[in-house]
Amino acid sequence: MIRAMSYTDGEAAAFDEPGAAVEAPGTTWVWVDVGGDGTEPAGDDGHGAGAGPKRPTGDLATVTERFGIHPLHAEDVLGDARPKSEVLEEYTFLLVKAARFRIGDTTFLEEIRTRPVGLFVGDDWLVTVTTDGGGAVEPVWDRLMGAERRALARGPDFAGYLVVDRVVDGYFRLLDELEDDIETVEELVIDAPDPDTLGEINDLRRELLSVRRVVWPTRDALNPLSRGDADHVAEASEKYYRDVYDHVVQLVELTETYRDLTAGARDIYLNTLSQSTNEVMRRLTVVATIVLPLTFVAGVFGMNFASMPELAWPYAYQATMLGMGAIALVLGAYFRREGWL
Repeated sequence: MIRAMSYTDGEAAAFDEPGAAVEAPGTTWVWVDVGGDGTEPAGDDGHGAGAGPKRPTGDLATVTERFGIHPLHAEDVLGDARPKSEVLEEYTFLLVKAARFRIGDTTFLEEIRTRPVGLFVGDDWLVTVTTDGGGAVEPVWDRLMGAERRALARGPDFAGYLVVDRVVDGYFRLLDELEDDIETVEELVIDAPDPDTLGEINDLRRELLSVRRVVWPTRDALNPLSRGDADHVAEASEKYYRDVYDHVVQLVELTETYRDLTAGARDIYLNTLSQSTNEVMRRLTVVATIVLPLTFVAGVFGMNFASMPELAWPYAYQATMLGMGAIALVLGAYFRREGWL
């Protein structure tokens, strides 16, 4: 899918072809959005066979050729590279990752899935490339074509900021859901720990690791745009990129905080499990300590020797039982006083 938008004197017009938008009379700047995954792997035989980086084909190949976008940058987007940015003389390239919860391919559990969003910002043009049908770009496109059309007057760099800000807002929504899950796990650890709780803690730590792998390189990618290193980002737009950069820094800190919370919850669970095991062992020790002298008495009087004077006493059995009972009561009272029972 490809679509284009041209901005001219406070008015925006939509086109199906980027060439028509560029050639529209009086065009101030153009935004071209390429969505979907119309690509093929660059195989050894030149026909897409074999493994390798994906190369732009179809609409994307046309757009990269028209705007002079380097094929390696397009391959970075299609190949799902880590977030990055590069400042060139012709344009500024920024790659970020849109993240959301989706049902896993091999399980029925929700997993964090990421999709690349590539932005190419020129002096009077903006090209966005996505592989998920434009989920991260669509809301911004609709806003600028609708009620917030006046924002187009700020140029392609500001439109790019709106897309990046939308992606970063998605990170906050992701962490909000994880925060709720962390609070639930913390309550389970304290109130009703069970073996499934440890699995939930490990799942949370794995999801937080996925978020960390996205937000850390995103922070580094936004840094050049926020400090004025990109010539294609106007000075008036730099403060907006600094704002979204600050948000990503906050996300990094939140991610580390949540990882510490899950690590603490895991430690509490393991300590609770160890305490429970110690409690069981203590009770078993008390029982064994009480039974030990009784076993000794029963073993002594159970020996079959011919000459045992006590066996001839008429009250030997009653005395033995009373003595064993007294031993058990004294030991039980002692352990209760010491807090073992």
